Amino acid sequence: MQSIDHSTYEALRKGAHVLEADGSGDKVLRLADGRMLKLFRRKRLFSSALFFPYAQRFANNTRALEQRGILCPSVIAVYRIPSIQRDGVYYTPLAGETVRQLQDTTQETDTLRARLGAFIAQLHEKGVYFRSLHFGNVVQTPENHLGLIDIADLRCQARALSDSKRLRNFAHLLRYKEDRQWLLGNDAGQTFLEGYRQALPHNRQAPLIERLRPLLD
Repeated sequence: MQSIDHSTYEALRKGAHVLEADGSGDKVLRLADGRMLKLFRRKRLFSSALFFPYAQRFANNTRALEQRGILCPSVIAVYRIPSIQRDGVYYTPLAGETVRQLQDTTQETDTLRARLGAFIAQLHEKGVYFRSLHFGNVVQTPENHLGLIDIADLRCQARALSDSKRLRNFAHLLRYKEDRQWLLGNDAGQTFLEGYRQALPHNRQAPLIERLRPLLD
């Protein structure tokens, strides 16, 4: 993590467009060069973020995902900005549209559901546990591949996720009523579940799907 002074920060953000902010200030900036600057603040005086900053977690997670062949933003630098009491990650965004943006615009909704099921199975098999998994954090690229964004709240492990972690992750995915209806309503869940099943190792397909099915009914 590199510490930068205020003049360097101001030069970096010159001409930026604020995409997200709250009462404490800017959170996400689209810079003049088209890249992004995501700012993090430590909300409590004593927290894990003091020793393991969220900006650094974001950067570490991009490396972990890249090692697993999962598309994600490409980090350029991680900054500490004392003058605004923020840490920042400067990165090239993952091009494409989120699943949430595509929900009501694509005519190939079943294909998207099946692709999403297969993608989540891929994450789980590669040991990726993403607590913030939702349709706004999954991007479909112009090449019709899926990837992840906003990945500070993500853990990667060496082995595939346990069944209990998969169930918890599905609960996170389905916590929004509108998303659940789009994914599971009118028997659409069978398409999603079949996409997930086909991406699993053959010997894991039947027992795991039986455990997941009640959650998706």
